[in-house]
Amino acid sequence: MESIRVKAHAKINLGLDVLGRREDGYHEVRMVMQTIGIYDNILVTKIPEEEIRITSNLTFLPVNEDNLVYKAVKALKERTGFKGGVKIDLHKFIPVSAGMAGGSTDCASVLYAVNVLYGLKLSLKELLSIGAKLGADVPYCLLRGTALAEGIGEKLRRLPDCPQMPLLIAKPPISVSTKMVYEKLDSLETVEHPDIDGICKAIEEGNVLKIASKLGNVLEDVTIPMYPVIDKIKKDMYEHGAIAAMMSGSGPTVFGIFKTPEDAARCQAYLREQKDAHQVYTTEIYNVPGRQKGTRIER
Repeated sequence: MESIRVKAHAKINLGLDVLGRREDGYHEVRMVMQTIGIYDNILVTKIPEEEIRITSNLTFLPVNEDNLVYKAVKALKERTGFKGGVKIDLHKFIPVSAGMAGGSTDCASVLYAVNVLYGLKLSLKELLSIGAKLGADVPYCLLRGTALAEGIGEKLRRLPDCPQMPLLIAKPPISVSTKMVYEKLDSLETVEHPDIDGICKAIEEGNVLKIASKLGNVLEDVTIPMYPVIDKIKKDMYEHGAIAAMMSGSGPTVFGIFKTPEDAARCQAYLREQKDAHQVYTTEIYNVPGRQKGTRIER
């Protein structure tokens, strides 16, 4: 095998709670994570030179050591010492700086691809350990599917597959600093914590309406006051057929859950007319076939 093509799936948070700041500066979180149908397309090819070459359809993305996929290959080289290099063709479709783990899922996919391409035979647990040092969302992006993430995101437990539901993704033309959002959250006196256990139970029951009623993201308390357009998009979704709408991650992307794909498509057309969001996509839940549920995985 000289090359491998992988799909790097985006994620949304069905629930996101922050329990507090740790002494090392990281935050303890509890998050219900879910991969969705939107993905980046990555082609990884062996090259004889000891180089890491990256190309992308987005000219503003770094193609050097500042890119997480570069760091992924470098980390594997340091861990295993494999000889040779890789050329990575990164075709981005996931909105950038959107709260959808676009960089982390690309990183995770390259870890997987190079492990297969060079026959490194690293286990999932070993890849998770490497990924955790590259970014808090990378371990989950290696696991994918429906999962509860705890600690700083590295303690993962697979949940039963989330039931299928039509989704609408809308990203306004702004970028949000995750670091700034968490710092501002620390300064808030009170926050409303989402019912993470309730979300997990609703998923176990396979009840879409109950899942929709339990959605919660504590970071909305910070990001929405700074960027009111997020709240406007949420309200527009509710007014045009969504049974639930919420910001994903630290934002600014909003996702809506709909009863039918037709409802989602009608809302998509409306949001595009409003032009508050420059990227508006219909999609669905993506679950990984054949995964054993209930397993707890830690690096």
